[in-house]
Amino acid sequence: MSAAARPQTVLITGATGGIGGALAMVYAEPGTTLILQGRNAARLAELAAACQSRGARVRTQLLDLRDRQALTSWLSELSSQEALDLVIVNAGVNTNIGPTGGGERWPDIEEVIAVNVLAAMATVDAVLPAMRARGQGQIALISSLAAYYGLPVTPSYCASKAAIKTYGEAIRGWLAREGVRVSVVMPGYVESKMCREMPGPKPFLWTPARAARTIRRGLARNQARISFPFPLNFGTWWLSVLPSAVSQRILRLLDYGA
Repeated sequence: MSAAARPQTVLITGATGGIGGALAMVYAEPGTTLILQGRNAARLAELAAACQSRGARVRTQLLDLRDRQALTSWLSELSSQEALDLVIVNAGVNTNIGPTGGGERWPDIEEVIAVNVLAAMATVDAVLPAMRARGQGQIALISSLAAYYGLPVTPSYCASKAAIKTYGEAIRGWLAREGVRVSVVMPGYVESKMCREMPGPKPFLWTPARAARTIRRGLARNQARISFPFPLNFGTWWLSVLPSAVSQRILRLLDYGA
C-alpha cells in the first residue's frame, strides 16, 4: 500500500467534531501515529482511547486555534518531532443570521474567520517547511459545498469555506512539483452538532463515518477536490453558474432564503 493510501503520521485539527472524530477512527490502526487537536478535553481523551484500542499511537493537543501564536509554536515543535505524512485541516465553527433574520453577531463573525480561515492557513504555513524540505506530504483542507454559492442564512460561514476552497486550489498548483499533495474536501451535510445548529433543510445527510471513508479514499487517490454527496454537489455547483437571480429564487423555494 502506498504512503498516500496509508500515511504513518496523521495530524487532525478539530478532531473532537463529527468529521474529525470519524477521520481519527478510520486512520486508527497499528503502525499509525495520530495527532489529535481539539478544544473539548473530555471528548479528546475519549477519542484518543478509542484510537489506541485500535492499535494506533496517539498524541493529543488541547488548544484553542484562535490563539495563533500558540498554534504556530506547537506546530513548529511538532514538525521537528514527527514526520507529518498527512495534515487534515478540519477545525471549523459556524454562525447564522438567527431565526428572525436579525443578522450575524460581529464577535461570531470574527470567530468564524479566525478559526475557519486564519487558523487553517496558519496550520498550513507552519507544517509546510518540513514537508517541502522532505519533498513529500499531504494536506487536506476541509471546505464545504457551501463554498460554491453563498447561502443567505450563513453568509460568513460560506465566505470562510469559499476562501479555503480557493486557497487549497491555489497551493495545490504551487506545491505539486515539490511532492506536497493538496486536496480540498467539500462535504455536504454530515451529522454533527454544528450541522444540527445550521438553519435550513439538510438533504442527503451523511453519517460522519461514511464521510470519513469517502475522504480517505479521495486522499489516497490524491484527488484535487473531494466533494459529496453527488446530488447535492451537482445542485450547489449549478447555483454557482446560473444567473444570480435564478439561484436566489431557487434558494428561497428550498427554504434557504433570508
